[in-house]
Amino acid sequence: MERTTALFSHLNLRSVELKNRIVVSPMCMYSSEDGFSNDWHLVHLGTRAVGGAGLVITEATAVSPEGRISPDDLGLWKDEQIEGLKRITKFLKEQGSVPGIQLAHAGRKASTTSPWKGYDELREEEGGWKPVAPSAVSFKEGGCVPEALNGAGIQKVISDFKMSAERALKAGFQVVEIHAAHGYLLHEFLSPLSNLRNDEYGETLENRCRLLLEVVKAVREVWPTEFPLFVRISATDWVEGGWNETEAVYLAGLLKKYEVDLVDCSSGGLVPYAEIPVEKGYQVGFAEKIKREAGIKTGAVGLITESQQAEEILQQGKADLIFMARELLRNPYFPMEAAEALGADFSWPPQYERAKKIR
Repeated sequence: MERTTALFSHLNLRSVELKNRIVVSPMCMYSSEDGFSNDWHLVHLGTRAVGGAGLVITEATAVSPEGRISPDDLGLWKDEQIEGLKRITKFLKEQGSVPGIQLAHAGRKASTTSPWKGYDELREEEGGWKPVAPSAVSFKEGGCVPEALNGAGIQKVISDFKMSAERALKAGFQVVEIHAAHGYLLHEFLSPLSNLRNDEYGETLENRCRLLLEVVKAVREVWPTEFPLFVRISATDWVEGGWNETEAVYLAGLLKKYEVDLVDCSSGGLVPYAEIPVEKGYQVGFAEKIKREAGIKTGAVGLITESQQAEEILQQGKADLIFMARELLRNPYFPMEAAEALGADFSWPPQYERAKKIR
């Protein structure tokens, strides 16, 4: 007998309806050339939509060439990149999934080789570029020292996010997520470990939040009011004296006022020496705290691998969405199997119906 489940309940975000609470979390594929999407992205993202995820979010998509982590990153800094993404969003919608895109700038963690190429710093003479950051502080000891952004550079970052959001709309996306986590540029401005500025973008908590809020405001100016806007944050740096949960709650409250609909709650990534207690569901508490104290919808992410685990997170009110990454790499058909395990009503693609178990 089919029963009502939290994981397979619908969620309305502005005019967008998600058919379930399972989200394909942004995962870098390092498979682009000059930022363009290709058949890999279509098949990778399309398979997760066929598998039944309610929302499918692209990997971190660079808003500028210098905002890429590596030369192999997906991008949306020029109009020519729209068409390939439009092909992907069309297919995702045909499968009943909502297409989302994560817009990002890597900051001081830019200009590296892809993980399977060594994940090393890529020097300019090797085809790399000079990273930018809030302050001239390298990510790791002995690493490349980034260029501190001046006023014009900051305005360019804001403009780049805004123009990329405009292109995302033309490409057919219905959700935009701004990446302000994992030690990338907007997170670097938030944390006192990487932001040593003494101007209006540094020192105080209010000032350190300023750039992210200006980016959100600029994106909201071009992103339709009927479409939701997410922000991914690292709720803590996991380092004493760094960005912390209390500051994350404060920021989430501001984001709500700036018409952000959901905070995607991750953590870490700012410094290589952080000691992170990675275990099953280790970041769920951040989503719960921010949801409760800031009064904003949240997404939980981080070693959520089982249907009952995801169901309980939602039933207990700890989050509104379940973002899944590695588990959906291992098994793009997790939603189908989870529905079976939980006894939930779930429509398979008609092409696959013959394989559906009969209860």
